[in-house]
Amino acid sequence: MDLDTARFSFGVLTMSDKGSRGEREDTSGPYLLQTLQDLGYQQKAYAIVPDQVESIQKTLIAWVDDEKVDLIITTGGTGVAPTDVTPEAMVDVIEKDIPGMAEAMRAESLKKTPNAVLSRGRAGIRGKSLIINLPGSEKAARENLAVLLPCLAHALDKIHGGTSDCGV
Repeated sequence: MDLDTARFSFGVLTMSDKGSRGEREDTSGPYLLQTLQDLGYQQKAYAIVPDQVESIQKTLIAWVDDEKVDLIITTGGTGVAPTDVTPEAMVDVIEKDIPGMAEAMRAESLKKTPNAVLSRGRAGIRGKSLIINLPGSEKAARENLAVLLPCLAHALDKIHGGTSDCGV
């Protein structure tokens, strides 16, 4: 089943203290923007915020509740460093967890590095928006997004009330 990705908007949110201060170039965010645009999704938002729960939550909630962004991909803050707080920010943002997405990313990453077990990224739904946390490095973001690309349009279609069979 081929779904029209052009009907879905997306945003990319990068979590980086240094990036938010202009001290580090964000490479994973631009990669994600270009990849999703190339696949036909419509860019609606992009931002870099500090690794702070409140900043992350405020941005995600505004993008979902006010701007109605269909797909939000975050990058950064999913590890075990003291500043990695993206999963904690998701607690009060996500209404429905989708553990299979995060499990699939970790399982595929584990084939490449034992450090994949340290990833704490989540995926879930708020309203009619799908939010997915990816690691902050461009390489890891690229590899993790590749795991989910085959199911993204179908997931968004279902979240928006699509009635097509999942087994087709």
